[in-house]
Amino acid sequence: MELDVLSSSSGKNQVEGSIRSVARSHRLDNRVEDQSTDGAINNNTIEEEFIQTREQVYWARVQFLTLCWTLFLAGWNDGSTGPLLPRIQEVYHVGFALVSLIFVFACVGFLCGAFLNVWFTDKIPFGKFIVFGSIMQVIAYAIQSPALPFPAFVAAFTINGIGLSIQDAQANGFVGSLKQNAETKMGVLHAAYGLGAFAAPLVATQFSQLRHWSFHYLVSLGIAISNTIILAMVFRFKSQDHCLSQIGQEAGEKGTSEHSAFRQILSLKAVHLLAFFILVYVGVEVTIGGWIVTYIIDVRGGGPNSGYISSGFFGGLTAGRVALLWVNKKVGERRVLFIYAVIAIALQLVVWLVPSLIGGAVSVSLVGVLLGPMYPIAMNQASRILPGWLLTGSIGWIAGFGQAGSAVLPFMTGAISSKHGIKSLQPLVVAMMAFMMILWALVPRKASKLSD
Repeated sequence: MELDVLSSSSGKNQVEGSIRSVARSHRLDNRVEDQSTDGAINNNTIEEEFIQTREQVYWARVQFLTLCWTLFLAGWNDGSTGPLLPRIQEVYHVGFALVSLIFVFACVGFLCGAFLNVWFTDKIPFGKFIVFGSIMQVIAYAIQSPALPFPAFVAAFTINGIGLSIQDAQANGFVGSLKQNAETKMGVLHAAYGLGAFAAPLVATQFSQLRHWSFHYLVSLGIAISNTIILAMVFRFKSQDHCLSQIGQEAGEKGTSEHSAFRQILSLKAVHLLAFFILVYVGVEVTIGGWIVTYIIDVRGGGPNSGYISSGFFGGLTAGRVALLWVNKKVGERRVLFIYAVIAIALQLVVWLVPSLIGGAVSVSLVGVLLGPMYPIAMNQASRILPGWLLTGSIGWIAGFGQAGSAVLPFMTGAISSKHGIKSLQPLVVAMMAFMMILWALVPRKASKLSD
């Protein structure tokens, strides 16, 4: 009797396995057929369907919300600099060129983090690596909060840049590897970044007017410590495959190449094009958020509360990443990015050429709305066209290298402004937006092939 039952059960499992195999094969066959007119693959056709238990659903939400908190801190960090820049110049008695060293040292940190991501992603478990990145941020804020001499204060931006680069890459790689609603979750993940960047200027503007202005970094330190604790508790220093198995998702595909992951990643043309696109995008985003306060004060005659304009920009960024999700799907992510860029350039021309404080503030917020979806769209494209076994490492390089844009372009702005004034901000931003469109046109539509 038991043999009959076991035989029946085995046969049933084989039949169910065959059905699932055929269904999976059918879905994969449809991947090519179900492309939108702009070359993007409909996400609904490539999601692997799997049944989750109630506990797995719970952990999936906990993991995702934890990564959202990590991105919130990243946004908080980037949104803090702009309102504090005028006060930093005043306290340390430095001009545009010297204060821009903040961005140079941050750039060094981002680039170091990019190399660390590519080199160590396959060597250090996901849970350990992302916690290491969060600890670097804790160290950086601990150095900045007592307002140490300018060299030490600036050097902390390198440590912070390494931590940000590692966490940003690991979080994007993890979400990009998800098989359920990855595109939507990527948009929400980066909306969390925008929320942090929106909230930070509201707080930083108040601290910039206080005697102990650097205590803003004590608030950042508190958030960073909580981020470290939560990451350690949720991911428990485990590998990405282990964390994905906790939510019922099988391990991703593995590569068979004899070459190292580092070499394979750097051999992909699409990786470099996406990295340069993200570099210019992040540079535009942080340049506007960081220097618009100085521009409004010096060129448009704004008051000390001009820091709230930076909040308006990042608030628009947050809103765009959530509110425009349906537009992205309706129009197609590849095509819609060009549309957003053209309208954003037109609005930036309004800020540049129309001498209106209110009109400029509103336009800056709308530019934020349009720029918001671009980063998650680029990450979704990376998930589509890059090999699955290289995705986290590739996104590590793209995000880390791209994050250097948050240092390069703001530094260029500061260097040019030291000679020609902050009014040079607008033509630089418009030119970079146009260049960004050219780079996006060069990004491949279809999956990349590894060179031998």
